[in-house]
Amino acid sequence: MTYAHTMKAAVLERHDGPFRHADIARPTPGPGQVLVRIKASGVNPLDLKIRAGKADHARQPLPAILGIDMAGVVEGVGEGVTAWRPGDEVYGMTGGVGGIQGSLAQYAAVDASLLARKPAHFSMREAASLPLVFITAWEGLVDRAKVRAGQTVLVQGGSGGVGHAVVQLALAMGARVFATASAAHADLIRSWGAMPIDYRSTDVEAYVAAHTHGRGFDIVYDTAGGESLDASFKAVARFGHVVSSLGWGTHALAPLSFRAATYSGVFTLLPLLTGEGKPHHGEILRDVAALAEAGKIAPRVDAKRFDLTSVAQAHAWVESRQAQGKVVVDIDP
Repeated sequence: MTYAHTMKAAVLERHDGPFRHADIARPTPGPGQVLVRIKASGVNPLDLKIRAGKADHARQPLPAILGIDMAGVVEGVGEGVTAWRPGDEVYGMTGGVGGIQGSLAQYAAVDASLLARKPAHFSMREAASLPLVFITAWEGLVDRAKVRAGQTVLVQGGSGGVGHAVVQLALAMGARVFATASAAHADLIRSWGAMPIDYRSTDVEAYVAAHTHGRGFDIVYDTAGGESLDASFKAVARFGHVVSSLGWGTHALAPLSFRAATYSGVFTLLPLLTGEGKPHHGEILRDVAALAEAGKIAPRVDAKRFDLTSVAQAHAWVESRQAQGKVVVDIDP
């Protein structure tokens, strides 16, 4: 099946450089791929690091089209694809690293196994805000920590991108959820059904005593790394489990070891970088869509609007830390 013509894209030609709004060749789906007409592209802080060339774990050879998350409509399918057909509304974490074309373009040929059907009542913008953060949350909370109903879960950085996904997912699984955040985000944490903890005014020993009678939390999910991960080792219960999506520093393991607790790291990009585990990402997003359709997951999307001609402004808005939720670029609204 052949797809001729061109498409518009935001092309990055040098690190920290401007995006060039260009007409380039539209891709053709190969075996096992789906051609998606992209409607929306989610902007993650990781995209900014990739653009700056400061993400050693997530390099993208230049010139490149960035954009890890997307939502759109299937335009056509490659050889061997039977799960999708033209017109299907899909979402996924499909590229933008490892030499794979990202979502800041009108079309992308993506691995069919990475995709899931978009939650029916979510807009394209809402769907595009979900993949990276909810896959990261799922891999840590469900795949690694094996969260169960009734357990206590502490989320370090509960109002952030990954953090808000962990909070909602843990609640959906029936856990009792606590989340560290600034006082300004306390009401937001409460609105999801979790207990906020002001990490700036309360130390680890104090909130462990106040909320668990000194026992500690069954699962601690760290989304910030550094001192936050050190605090997590002190906050976990005996035989509990700590998960981190930013566990890249040097840390003392004694507090964890003396609690006979375990630790897992999450590296969400692995399937895109190695090809291993792609179908599981599609499976996770199918489960996330089911939870969304059951009313257990609510997206948080910033109100500001950007398009392919204003990607740099979208990145600047993320960098400003003023966004109220995920920043999303409208590609083909």
